[in-house]
Amino acid sequence: MAYLLNTDEEQRQMLQAIGLQRMDQLFDMIPQEIQLGRPLRLPEGMGELELTQRMQELASQNQSAADHVCFLGAGAYDHFVPAVVDSLTSRGEFYTSYTPYQPEVSQGNLQVMFEYQSLICELTGMDVSNASLYDGGSAVAEAALMAIHVTRREGKVVVPETLHPEYRQILKTYLENTACRLVELPCPGGRLDMDLLASTVDAETACVILQDPNFFGQMESMASAVEIAHQRGALVVQVFDPIGLGILKRPGDWGVDIAVAEGQSLGTPLLYGGPYLGILACREALVRRMPGRIAGETTDRRGRRCWVLTLQTREQHIRRDKATSNICTNQGLFALRASIYLAAMGPSGLQQVAELSLRKAHYAAQALSRHERFEIAYAGPFFKEFVVRDRQGRVESLLEEARAKGYWAGVPLGNWYPELEDCFLVAVTEQRTRAQIDGWVEALAGQNSEIREVVRHA
Repeated sequence: MAYLLNTDEEQRQMLQAIGLQRMDQLFDMIPQEIQLGRPLRLPEGMGELELTQRMQELASQNQSAADHVCFLGAGAYDHFVPAVVDSLTSRGEFYTSYTPYQPEVSQGNLQVMFEYQSLICELTGMDVSNASLYDGGSAVAEAALMAIHVTRREGKVVVPETLHPEYRQILKTYLENTACRLVELPCPGGRLDMDLLASTVDAETACVILQDPNFFGQMESMASAVEIAHQRGALVVQVFDPIGLGILKRPGDWGVDIAVAEGQSLGTPLLYGGPYLGILACREALVRRMPGRIAGETTDRRGRRCWVLTLQTREQHIRRDKATSNICTNQGLFALRASIYLAAMGPSGLQQVAELSLRKAHYAAQALSRHERFEIAYAGPFFKEFVVRDRQGRVESLLEEARAKGYWAGVPLGNWYPELEDCFLVAVTEQRTRAQIDGWVEALAGQNSEIREVVRHA
């Protein structure tokens, strides 16, 4: 799209058309005491060559997973993205398309929604999926609202402290102006105690939200949690790891009611924290409380295969009190990325990614815990993330030193969990090599030839 500067004469004509004499009169409604009162401090104008060089100079100050060996996790992961994902999603008909709320959405976008929904249902073992939400956190909140509406219980939503702390913050925001309370259960052992859950869930509980694998990478007792909640008439929401379903039991197989996830790991790079993709799937009985849209397959009057919006629950289409929220446009593009990733990898490819992540994470945990300074904080089974305790309690400086050596070594936990100020969270994906893991151990544990030899022959 061309950009043409307004000339002084054009600006004068526009001001005259609205009855003004000067540009600053446009800001008269802003109180004088909070106006800037001086020109902006902008650098002198540059030519295209100089401007390009300046922007490259500024961009070079950023550091990313491409510049360091990445062991960061906590909801966003450095998984490999096949080239086909970028190649197809960068096509103009996808990359620049607008995905409207209205029924005139194009057949191409409708097919993308349909294929995405079908793949998510296969992945999760659930009956129906929507066409995506903003991110994992908003998907968790939408699932809680669904449960409140379905059960007609406005007493409480129960979550363990092993649910992602940022997801819990989002839930608090969503529930703040409702009658429903958010009950957070302590998990000092890194997993939710089922006896504590049983004593908390009652006839006022709309749902139990359980992350498995949880924020610490630990595996929760999903079967017991589902049984406890359902016995008391509450719904169960599982927050799952999409990559983990290559080897782990699917949410639908546990009997959960709603399954949600952050879909970033399905073909989307870290992207400085977003935009990402929220996944939400549920049992068919709950479909009319699901936010967003559902695309379906049908045939036109000539018998040709085509796609339609099967269910639209936005307030423009149905009564406002029956409506649910709706997400579109940007999330349609990331749903497409997830669809291409899942189709390209297939069941066997997804299984291989999950198995590699599992094995490499356990190798890394064993290698680091051999050093007397470190211990694995929780003894339970884990998938690709684990919590490391620094017995010297110098987590921040330790991670900074590792960064200087070229490693994003982990995520400090003290900001979210004060009792874990001496701990950090580590994620290991299929991209990490043995040499990178060994180097990570050395960056944290120091140059110790004896340790290196033990790690090398592990």
